Amino acid sequence: MLKKYLICFLVSMVPLLELRVAVPISQGFQLPLIQSYIVCIIGNMIPVPIIYLFARKVLEWGCDKKYIGKFFTFCIEKGHKGGAKLKEKAGSGLFIALLLFVGIPIPGTGAWTGTLAASFLDMGFKKSVIAVLCGVLLAGIIMGVASAGLFTAIFHFA
Repeated sequence: MLKKYLICFLVSMVPLLELRVAVPISQGFQLPLIQSYIVCIIGNMIPVPIIYLFARKVLEWGCDKKYIGKFFTFCIEKGHKGGAKLKEKAGSGLFIALLLFVGIPIPGTGAWTGTLAASFLDMGFKKSVIAVLCGVLLAGIIMGVASAGLFTAIFHFA
């Protein structure tokens, strides 16, 4: 059982997959929802401070490098785009916009992208981390309810 929790924990740390995939995996493993929810949130949040503090600097450094330049430029553009979209839609409600951006579980709007966008918008560290955490909690609830219902139905009819 520990191995299954570890898989969920590690999947929740992976960009683009994050908690949105890890929670359904936990339900596929038939793990208790609350415990797996907590494990996935912790896994999803561990990279956030590192991303906020270092990702922008590393990406800007690597932009002009031969082998990694294209990928780093792509990441910077994604961060700028995400930040511009948030700022455009949010105006002065940037905290709520970031929370919803991270919290509504659609591809490309998770904690990694949200944190990178917040760093490009120069939101404060504490404010960004709290907004991302609230968004991750919201996404976890949405994915938990959806996947618990789906897997309950599948296991009921199987």
